[in-house]
Amino acid sequence: MTDEREADSDLFEVLSPGIITTVQDLGRFGYQQYGVPVSGGMDGFSLRVANMLADNTEESACLEMTLQGPTLKALRPCYVALTGGNLQPSLNDQRIEMWTAYPMKKDDVLFLGNAVSGCRAYLAVAGGFEVPRLLGSRSTYLRGSFGGYEGRMLRRGDILRGGRAQPRNKVRYLSREDLPQYLEIIKVRVLIGPQNDFFTKNGIETFLRSEYEVTPESDRMGYRLKGPTIEHSGEPEIISDGVAVGAIQVPGSGMPIVAMRDAQTTGGYPKIANVTSVDVDKMAQLKPGDKVRFEQVELEKAHLLVRQHMEYLDNLGKKIRERDLAPEFPDDDTLLRWQGAIT
Repeated sequence: MTDEREADSDLFEVLSPGIITTVQDLGRFGYQQYGVPVSGGMDGFSLRVANMLADNTEESACLEMTLQGPTLKALRPCYVALTGGNLQPSLNDQRIEMWTAYPMKKDDVLFLGNAVSGCRAYLAVAGGFEVPRLLGSRSTYLRGSFGGYEGRMLRRGDILRGGRAQPRNKVRYLSREDLPQYLEIIKVRVLIGPQNDFFTKNGIETFLRSEYEVTPESDRMGYRLKGPTIEHSGEPEIISDGVAVGAIQVPGSGMPIVAMRDAQTTGGYPKIANVTSVDVDKMAQLKPGDKVRFEQVELEKAHLLVRQHMEYLDNLGKKIRERDLAPEFPDDDTLLRWQGAIT
């Protein structure tokens, strides 16, 4: 009986895993005091919208795909949504669009290639991906080898399981005006501190006036940047204290490190600033060679940005739910007209 139930939930066979493909949801909260990182989707906005398009709850598990996506064979009919960086997706060798949800039939093959914009993409399936919850989350923490699919990246031959959902024949998509733009140079808003007294006035001005480049050593744990040296006022070390997602540490090299979703929970380098929570998602779409500039905002402004972002997400969900446009799967030309010929 157990084997029959498991077979009934089989959803995809992994024909090719991509570079770094993991199961992620919104993250694992309340355990940093025990040394457990938050993890979860690096770009929370794209993950949430993928779940909206697939008719899931926003905390449902998705696949996060970095720089190059997987090739997946459907083992039963399903409904999938793609968001985030453009991985040039195709369904049965026919080009399809990002930021859109599609029905798939049994034995259909979904291919995701190399990123031509952004860094990370998200694949949601109606009903969500089924992996065990650990500490309240289905997210993968690679360095700890737990969560997600056996605590690791996907491999060829893996069988992904998913929950059952109402069959759909309709295509859903994001309007052109709602699509994020992935630029190679971005501006990120930050709150200065909490250890800004560990830096000279010139050091803080350098940080705020300069352009920094993402290095190849960047990953889910942190983005290592290179650019003008940030000057410390004394020793570049502190007694270890908490590290929040988005914290910007500056070690003795004077080169900033931005803590990301898998960041350690404590650290001994002084923190010059913290990326506002709404802009962490923007950082997540930077790839090596892309550049970032930092803009100071005050706490009141950061709170306002969060409120505006949550209101925007609520309104976006309503727009998506109201946009069931097609009784059947449309041809490519029709879909492109709906999306305003997005490339």
